[in-house]
This record gives sequence, structure tokens and C-alpha cells, in this order.
Amino acid sequence: MESLPKTNRSHAQSKELEWDLPEVCAPSVSGTTFLIVAYSTVIAVGLIGNSCLVFVISRQKEMRNVTNIFIANLSCSDILMCIVCLPVTIIYTLMDHWILGEALCKLTPFVQCISVTVSIFSLVLIALERYQLIIHPTGWKPVVGQSYLAVAVIWVVACLISLPFLSFSVLTDTPYQNLSIPLPLSDHVVCMEHWPSDNNRLIYTTSLLIFQYFLPLTLIMICYLRIYLRLRRRKDMVERARDSNLKKMKGSKRINAMLGSIVVVFALCWLPLNIFNTVFDWNHEAISSCQHDVIFSACHLTAMASTCVNPIIYGFLNSNFQRQLKSTLMRCRCWGSTERYESFPLSIVSTEATKGSVLSKGSLSINT
Repeated sequence: MESLPKTNRSHAQSKELEWDLPEVCAPSVSGTTFLIVAYSTVIAVGLIGNSCLVFVISRQKEMRNVTNIFIANLSCSDILMCIVCLPVTIIYTLMDHWILGEALCKLTPFVQCISVTVSIFSLVLIALERYQLIIHPTGWKPVVGQSYLAVAVIWVVACLISLPFLSFSVLTDTPYQNLSIPLPLSDHVVCMEHWPSDNNRLIYTTSLLIFQYFLPLTLIMICYLRIYLRLRRRKDMVERARDSNLKKMKGSKRINAMLGSIVVVFALCWLPLNIFNTVFDWNHEAISSCQHDVIFSACHLTAMASTCVNPIIYGFLNSNFQRQLKSTLMRCRCWGSTERYESFPLSIVSTEATKGSVLSKGSLSINT
């Protein structure tokens, strides 16, 4: 998942191989234009969409339930990615050498690893919360104070996991030394990882792949699978229930489907880059130097598209979110009073047919 740290190393190694070729593989004008437009679009959509999501949730007190807090935390990690990592990555990819100084060389991979870790752990917490509320509706239920504590723990753990990038990310001109063709590269350096040994590097990056991708997604899949099976077993009971309970059941299913979609899209977006990084880590010669930047850019751009998933699926495809955003903006600018409407809160705690209606006003959720 830590694409830029691996990218720095792969960039440096690929350039060392690339300059030994008779002809340098220069990017086309159309390819460069496409990358600039594509990355700019992802940055704009990610920043605006996630900022709106965080703004609405933070402004509306009634929306500060456990699920919404985790969703806002996911958006904050995506905002961090858009501000720090994406601009640096596109500059480095197009320039083919590092021009941003030693501080950003160390900070960028550190921040990106933090962002990815926070994102996946936030998705895990959302899945666990839904699991507890649906599978054990009468048992322990997380409260808002505990969700803030969980968010703080996530960020601390993410920082600790990412610390090696602060130590081992360095500036070096090694890839440009002893070139087979004369070029004025005396001031050219690359940002890459310099580990004590290849074994240490492989152990760390493989561990990140397991604990940042495979294990969390497996846990999330198990949670949502059990939720789906539980709701399916209750189908007959709900069909015989009152209309309000039937409506509540449908709303809960739709909420779970929306949250599950965020996870699925996140996993699919990061899969190509994880495959690319794994192949390069274990056998970098499998990817030719001329194709390296093209393949990496496609994989990295796909992964970065995940920063747009949260606001699109959770926010702008949700008519209630649109009304909340409009209402909040109107209130801030004194344009008028807040529109009132009915909706399902994301923290529906039970789908038992014997429970009363939990419809409430002013909560962010999915329309039925």
C-alpha cells in the first residue's frame, strides 16, 4: 500500500538501468498532458469532496455518531494524501529526479504510509461497528467518546508503523553515476530508500502489504458477509412486520451496501499498485525500464482514485447529504432556515422486527 516509498526506490533503480540503454525512454507530450490532467482531477475531486464531507459532519451536531466520525476520519486521511503526496508524486514522475529537498523526501513517504494505514483501519472500525450493531443488537454498543479515542489510537499506530521511512528515505545521486552516456547530471539526485540490507527491506514492505491490505480486507469481508447472512435470515420475519420496521430493515441494508461498496472500491483501486510493488520488490528486472514509469503511473493513479471514493459513494450519491450540505451552507451564509426531512441515521443499532421505528430527522443516511 505504501506506493510512494516503493516508488522512490523503483524510480531510482529504474533510472539507473534506463540510462544504460542506447536511447533514453522519454515520455510523450500526450502522456505527460494526460498525467497532469488526471492527477489534477483526482486532487481537485478528492480535496473538494472530502472537505465538504468533513465540513458537513463537523457542523451538524446530530450527525456526530460513531459511523460518521470514522467516515470523517477516512476523509481526513484522503485530504492529507491529496495535499502532500499526490503533487509530489506527479512532480517526481515527470521530472525523473528529485527537486523538492531532503525534508519532503523523508516526509512524503512517511505521510503517505500514515494516510494509507489510517484509511484501511478506519474501514476496519466501520465494519466492526456495523458487525456489533447488527449481529449483537442488544449487546455492547460503541459511543461517540470511544470513537474519538479509537481515531486517536489509529493515528498513533499509523505514525509508529511509518517511522522507518523517516530514517531510510535519503537523497542520493548514485543512479546517475558511471553512466554509459555523457549527460549534465551533476546536480541530479533521487529520493529513495536506503535500508541496512535487502532482507530488512523485504521483511518490512511485505509486512506492510499483509497488515495494510490483506488482513484488514479479510476481516472486513468476514464482517460484512456475516452481516449479510444475518439480514438475509431475518427476511421472512421482516416481511411480516409493520411497514415502519420493513422500511427500517431496507434502510439498514442500503447503508451496509453503501459502506461495503466503499471497501470494495478501495480494495480494487489499490490492488494493481500492490501487485506492481510486490513484483518490483522481489524481481525488479521483470519490469523493463522503459515500461516502468507507464505501468507505475497507471497503477498509482488507480490507487489515488480511492481518495475520491468516499465523498462520491457516501456523499454525492446520497441525496440527504446534498440537502445537509445545502442546508449548512445556507445557515452559514444566513440564506434561510434549515430544511427538515426524515432519513435513516447510519448508526441504526438493530434490525429486530419487534423494535420500534428509529427514523429521525436531520441525520445523514441513505434514502429509502
